[in-house]
Amino acid sequence: MFKKFSPKEDIASQTSIKSSVQRHIRASLLKQFPLLAQGEGEAQVLEHIWPKKENITLVKCKEHISIFALHGEPLFFQHFDGPFFPTLRLLHKYPNMCPQVGIDRGAIKFLLAGASMMCPGLTSAGGMLPPPEHSIPEGAVVAIMAEGKEHAAGVGLMKMDSEQVKKVNKGVAVESITYLGDDLWSLKNIS
Repeated sequence: MFKKFSPKEDIASQTSIKSSVQRHIRASLLKQFPLLAQGEGEAQVLEHIWPKKENITLVKCKEHISIFALHGEPLFFQHFDGPFFPTLRLLHKYPNMCPQVGIDRGAIKFLLAGASMMCPGLTSAGGMLPPPEHSIPEGAVVAIMAEGKEHAAGVGLMKMDSEQVKKVNKGVAVESITYLGDDLWSLKNIS
């Protein structure tokens, strides 16, 4: 999605969002990422990421991509009206905000080239899927962890639930949305 993204060419407009729309976005984020609701009031994780009194900017881009930025720093993005995706920089600050899957060393070079993650890369000895009681559903946003690395190497969208990945063990398991080294990673500030 961000393999070839240029702010000068791909950004169509930037606008401040009305407070009623911001409340709706916050509610959607809390529903999609329940871990952001941890804590009470000012201690809530979402409050640290995006304080209620701060206005967020909607950056509309080509290909129907919306980036939500606070003081120019991209926090989340969305394609059409699909799920919200955290940027990798935000995910590195708050690594537990979404479920995690792990890929083996052999899949890292493919992830960094923008490829989708195949089932064998997640089910092999170096891969990681959650236990059955913490199964990840199809369509969930996940952090893609790489074997031997501390931080997420990508953000993806589950194409089948994690138990199905273990059973089938072939085909695409996670669609890669953004990854280390793509143009969104390079974009530290939208001005």
